[in-house]
Amino acid sequence: MSFEKSALPHPEDTIVAVSSAPGSGARAIVRISGPRTLAVIDQTFSPSRSAPRTPRRGYARPGSLRLTGVHSPLPATLYFFAGPRSYTGQDLAEVHTIGSPPLVERLVADLLNAGARPAQAGEFTLRAFLAGKKDLPRAEAVHAVIEAGTDAELRTALTQLAGGVSQPLAVLRDDLLNLLADLEAALDFADEDIEFVGRSETLSRIDAATSQLAALLHQLDDRTVSGRPVRVALVGLPNAGKSSLFNALAGGDALVSSIAGTTRDYLTKQLDLGGVNVELIDTAGWQDSTDTIEEQAQRLGRDATAQADVILWCDERGEFNSEDTARLTATGADVIRVRTKCDLASGGRKPPEVVRTPELGGLTPPRSPVPCSVPGGTVTLRGVLTEQVASLTRPALAPSQSRCRHHIATCVDHLRAAHENLASNDPPELVAATLRAALDQLGEVTGAVYTNDLLDRIFSRFCIGK
Repeated sequence: MSFEKSALPHPEDTIVAVSSAPGSGARAIVRISGPRTLAVIDQTFSPSRSAPRTPRRGYARPGSLRLTGVHSPLPATLYFFAGPRSYTGQDLAEVHTIGSPPLVERLVADLLNAGARPAQAGEFTLRAFLAGKKDLPRAEAVHAVIEAGTDAELRTALTQLAGGVSQPLAVLRDDLLNLLADLEAALDFADEDIEFVGRSETLSRIDAATSQLAALLHQLDDRTVSGRPVRVALVGLPNAGKSSLFNALAGGDALVSSIAGTTRDYLTKQLDLGGVNVELIDTAGWQDSTDTIEEQAQRLGRDATAQADVILWCDERGEFNSEDTARLTATGADVIRVRTKCDLASGGRKPPEVVRTPELGGLTPPRSPVPCSVPGGTVTLRGVLTEQVASLTRPALAPSQSRCRHHIATCVDHLRAAHENLASNDPPELVAATLRAALDQLGEVTGAVYTNDLLDRIFSRFCIGK
């Protein structure tokens, strides 16, 4: 049996890829990076004016493209960024031209024939990382910005891209490196009467680092839903008002009737709650199957409930029995109890009530039902639901957070072990070794320590051209 070792693409090749969205458009962008960028571009691009080109600085120049098999010149603009002051740290160029797919394909083919090779997924950002332009959290944030589906996701990704994760960790790592240097210097001069760092100061700095990382770990411990809308299912007995609530929340057109069992299939509707994409699902009411169609409806409803992230448990009398409680809790979803048809119970117009309880994954301790304040009764429920789904979604950055969480948790364990070693008067060599292990974990987060396999896993998620 043979094993193939993962290898990074050669960083000194000149690479090319389409960087704009696929399909037709007013403009297409083709990106080139590498030491032969200008030589490759010269084979296809002619500037409209003969100003001297200076590779040491960037410029934008209008001109035209000479493409194989195309008789007329194609208007284009060349943007050149000389390395190392570029995104990749190398000479980098972008050709902006008409977004006609056949012409763009011809342009890429001519650039390949001129000596470039096709870029791999994420290779431009990989080169930015290898050149020290970005650390790993910022590189992952580039992918998150591209993949962001809502304003909330975009804000989170931009925060990480600006160094919201990297900068505090870089400062912390520098302090721990200085502390380790002092500890190892003390080992080198153990026979001298020199104290590089005191025991109490060492304990204080380790404790401060542990507290900072534990706080960051708590933030990363939030459950995430990655790459899809948050699924919210309405469940309950037949004729519990689920379809009416579905229509009120999502502006849907579910059939509403006083006859139990009107919903024979489940309906879905996409909506936006506080910048989070939500898929609202109206399921068939719980009841015994009397025919094949009803059996299929019940099975589909159970499947939709099992895949839900949040369950709105509807009951017109607010009677949530223990058997159903166990059934819904077993799905692992967050359950919000909703008392419907309050207007019928009170003999007048009264909106639905919302009850949240901790044993069902609620957000607050038990309390009295919360009445809504407007006709239709959905304002309070929307507030509760918006709060709940917001806590579940950080889709684009989920892989980055999962990776960071693992290394930070291990780093915290090493720091606590170093504190215990110091408090127990263990040999200073052991304290230094444990602290070095903690620094290795921080290096894994920022990319100061990395493997080819790790980089391949990160950058293979990118689209080609980024």
